[in-house]
Parts: sequence; C-alpha cells; structure tokens
Amino acid sequence: MKSISEWFEEYSDSHQNQTNKMIHWVCVPTILFSIIGILAQWSATITALILVLILVFYARLDIVLAIAMSILLVLMAWLILILPFNSGFYIALFVVAWIGQFYGHKVEGKKPSFFKDLQFLLIGPLWCMDAYLAKLWPKQWKSRQLTPINHN
Repeated sequence: MKSISEWFEEYSDSHQNQTNKMIHWVCVPTILFSIIGILAQWSATITALILVLILVFYARLDIVLAIAMSILLVLMAWLILILPFNSGFYIALFVVAWIGQFYGHKVEGKKPSFFKDLQFLLIGPLWCMDAYLAKLWPKQWKSRQLTPINHN
C-alpha cells in the first residue's frame, strides 16, 4: 500500500498550477458535499456506510488527516440534513464543480489523476485537507506532502 506522501506526490504532479490548485481547493470539497447530498437523498444508511468505509481508507493512510476528514464529513452531513435542498440541487452542484475541475486541468495542461487510478478520487479531498491545515496552522501542521506547500 502506498504511503500518504507517495499518494500526494503522485497527485501533486498534475496539480502544480496555482489556478488549478485554487479551483481544486473549492471544487473538490464541493464535489464531496454534492455526492454526500445525492447519496443522502437516496439512503442515509448507505451514505453513512460509504462514509465510514472512506474514513477507514483514510485512517490506514494517516490517522490525523482521517480525524480532520471525519470532522469535515460530519459537518457536511449535518448541513445536508438541515438544508432544504433536493437531489436536483446536489446534482447541479456536482456538475458545476466538475466543470470547474476540468477547466483547472485544461489550465494545468495535464489530465486528472483519477484517469490513471480511481483511488485518486478519494485522495483529492485528503490532499485538500492537508493543504487547508497547512494554511490554517503553518507552524504547527507538518504537511504530508513531500514537496512544500506554497502558503501564499
């Protein structure tokens, strides 16, 4: 099994352009939120099971990032429960965010990582969380990325 640093190094290869990074920092969590919203409209039980399995995958890579992601996922699920939106809203959000993602990769000039390995669809949110934590606590957070994160 690859280490978190190896996953991030490979993922970062197609995420070097600052515009593409900023797009990903917005669109990746938006896609995650929309997927949870779509699934929750269908079945709360299956949604919870999928989220638990994702967190197990994350915990095998890095327990601290898994805890941070569990907080984010609980927050997202709570918002989905209290917001008065139906599946159409979440589907529209999903489509718009993916358009943003593909635009970012057009700017980058490289294909999305998940074309190589579908597991990168799970690595993207973790990569974003690592970057957020590095920006929130630059002195305290030791990024799991082998190449330093630009804090600007």
